[in-house]
Amino acid sequence: MRAVYIINFGGSENLEIREVPDPSEPTGRQVLVRVKAAGLNRADLIQRRGKYPPPPGYSTNIPGLELAGEVAEIGEAVKDFHAGDRVFGIVAGEAQSEFVLTDERVLAKIPDNLSFTEAAAVPEVFITAHDAVFTQAKLRQGETILIHAIGSGVGLAGLQLAKAAGTAVFGTSRTEDKLEKCLEFGLDEGIVTATPPEFADIVKEKTSGKGVDVILDLVGAAYFQQNLESLALKGRLVLVGLTAGSTAEFNLGITLYKRLKIIGTALRARSIEEKAEATRRFAQHVVPLLTDGKIRPNLDKIFPVEQIREAHEYLESNESFGKVVLEF
Repeated sequence: MRAVYIINFGGSENLEIREVPDPSEPTGRQVLVRVKAAGLNRADLIQRRGKYPPPPGYSTNIPGLELAGEVAEIGEAVKDFHAGDRVFGIVAGEAQSEFVLTDERVLAKIPDNLSFTEAAAVPEVFITAHDAVFTQAKLRQGETILIHAIGSGVGLAGLQLAKAAGTAVFGTSRTEDKLEKCLEFGLDEGIVTATPPEFADIVKEKTSGKGVDVILDLVGAAYFQQNLESLALKGRLVLVGLTAGSTAEFNLGITLYKRLKIIGTALRARSIEEKAEATRRFAQHVVPLLTDGKIRPNLDKIFPVEQIREAHEYLESNESFGKVVLEF
C-alpha cells in the first residue's frame, strides 16, 4: 500500500509517498479501514522534525492521527461495524496510508451528510475539543470560555461546541481576519494578541471584572500568567498545546486565591480504553450535532496525498483557517 513516509527527520523535503507493507488481517475487535482521506495536524509537523515520536508499536516514519474511510474487513469479535461502512476516527499514528488497522472502539460512523473529505476534518479536533472542554473542564450552559488560537482546527471545534452548549465564547488570534471569520461560527468577542500577549484586562472588562470560567489554551507558556489573571473564581484552565513554549513562571497566589484548576490533557498517548471512552462521548454528543447541521467540519484546504510536501508547508505558514486534509 502507499503511505506518507518520513525519510529523515527535518524539513518537508524529507517527505515522500512510499510503498510499505499492508497491515495484517484484522482479528478480535480490529477493523481494517480503506482510508479515503486523512487530516493533517501540527503533531504531524512535529513528528516530521523528530520531536514527537508516536507511542510504541507505531512507525516513526508514517504519520497521521485521524482518518475517514470505508471498512474493508473486520475481526471476528467486532460488534458495531460491517464491511462497507463509512467510518472516521482517531489513531496514535500511521493514518496517512491507504489502509489502517485499528480497534473498533476508536471509530464512529460518518453521518450521511458528510463526504469522506469533510469527515476527515472532524475526529482529532472535535474529540480533542469535546474532551477538553466538557469532560475535563466541565463547561456548563451559561458559563463563559476563552479559546486561544481560535482559528485553528481545535479552536474552531471548541468554538462550535461551546456555542451549541449555550455558552459565551471569547477567542484570541494573532490576526484580525481570522477573528472576523470566526464570527460566522458564533464568536462573541475576538481579541488580537500582541507580543508579549496582553488580554487579561480586556477579558475582565468584557466580563464586568469577573473573568471567564474556562480557558482552552492551545498556545502554552507565553500565555500562562495572563490566563490565570483572566480566569474567574473556581475557573478551569485546560492546556492542550505548547506552540509558545512549555516552561512558565507564574504567581501561585492567584491560583490559591481564585481556587483555580489547571488541567493538562493529551489524546495521542492515552490508553485504548481512554480513547474509546472519548470516542464514545464524541459519537453520543458530537456526531448528532454534525448530522443535524448544528456544527460543521472546519475544512480549510484539500491536498492530494501526492502533494504532501506542499500540504506541510501550507500548514506551517499559519495561513490556514481550520483543517487541512489529505485525499487518497
